[in-house]
Formats: sequence, C-alpha cells, structure tokens
Amino acid sequence: MRDMAQNTRDAELSALPRLGGRRSSYRERVADALRAALIAGELRPGEVYSAPSLAARFGVSATPVREAMLDLAKEGLVDTVPNKGFRVTVVSDRQLDEYTQIRALIEIPTVTALARTADRVSLEALRPAAREIVQAAAAGDLIAYVEADTRFHLGLLALAGNAHLVEVVADLRKRSRLYGLTALVRAGRLLASAEEHLELLDALLERDEQAVDAIMTRHLGHVRGLWAAD
Repeated sequence: MRDMAQNTRDAELSALPRLGGRRSSYRERVADALRAALIAGELRPGEVYSAPSLAARFGVSATPVREAMLDLAKEGLVDTVPNKGFRVTVVSDRQLDEYTQIRALIEIPTVTALARTADRVSLEALRPAAREIVQAAAAGDLIAYVEADTRFHLGLLALAGNAHLVEVVADLRKRSRLYGLTALVRAGRLLASAEEHLELLDALLERDEQAVDAIMTRHLGHVRGLWAAD
C-alpha cells in the first residue's frame, strides 16, 4: 500500500509545474501550480475554493492542496474561510499599477545591462523556456504559460548575479494578476506576446541594448495592458 501511495504521489508530482527551474517538494509544487492559477486568473478574486475541489481540478490529493493553500494564506494571496475553504484575495488596480511600476524600475535596466554582460551559453540555456512559453500560448494552457514565463524571467534576472533582486521580482510576480490572458487566448493574440521572449533573447545575443530596452518596455506594458483586462 505504501508503494502504491508513493507511486501515485510521484505521478501527481510529475504533472505539476516546476517554477524557477528548481527542485521542489511535493507541497511546494502544488503551491506553485496554485500560484500560477491565481496569477493567470483561473482562480478568481473573491471566490471561495475548497481543498477537495481544487485537488480534483489539479489531479492531486486534498491534503497537500490544503497545506499549500495555508502557505499561500501566509503570503497574503488567499484568506482562510472556516469550514469552507479559501477565498482568493482581491488585488486592486492601484496595487497592480504599483507592482508593475516596481518591476519596470528593476527589470528593464537589469535585463538591458545583460546585453553587455551575459555570456552566450547562459542566454541560450533560456531558449527552451522561451519556446515552452510559445507552446503553452499556442495550446491555450495558461498555467503552463505562467510557469514557463516565470522560469524564463527569473532565470534571466539571475544572470545579473543579484539573488535578492530575483527574490523581490519573484514576490511581485506572485502578487500580480493577469486576468486578460483568457481573453487573449480566445482572440488568438497571446501567441504574439509569447514570441516576444524569443525576440528578447535574440536581441540580447546580438548585444543590441536599445532593442532589449524597447522589447522589455513593451513586454512589461502588457502586464497592465493586454494581460490585465478583466
């Protein structure tokens, strides 16, 4: 019985996203998948979700979902509702504007500087993640899109060698909401945004700082533009 339970858990774990390209525990992977669903707007603000219903939705067991949601509650992403489950916290437009402003102040100059400092091997190592973003957009898989997008951007920022900077941006990304992704999928417009990641990589490899700055400015503009429309 113990072997069967472990095999089930291994199968569930393999189906969950791995954010940031790091090795994670089962509970962390469940929390990552839930965060991605929150960011993508698949779990809606103000709605109450029970652990069993989320477990069924993600194809995992209820206990790690409940534990993961408690972790998200500590981060302020959900509130506990006694005897019912968890309510997704509402993020105001002002908060989203502030998050995006901080991200722009950090990410645009940091990534632009990488056109001078990042080595080609490290940049090319991010191409598989960029392609995963495009594939997820084409498939309309928003959770996979957010997971690959997070892995790409945090991996890119990590090349600057400032771990605290990566941590700050990771936290801001967790708190953001991209409610407009579903509408972009329906309109067939998400793919164009996804392909910007490959465009950005090519500009970095060409050492074109002006192009990198322009692409990053446009790309982050989507967070409060195309991607944010509810």
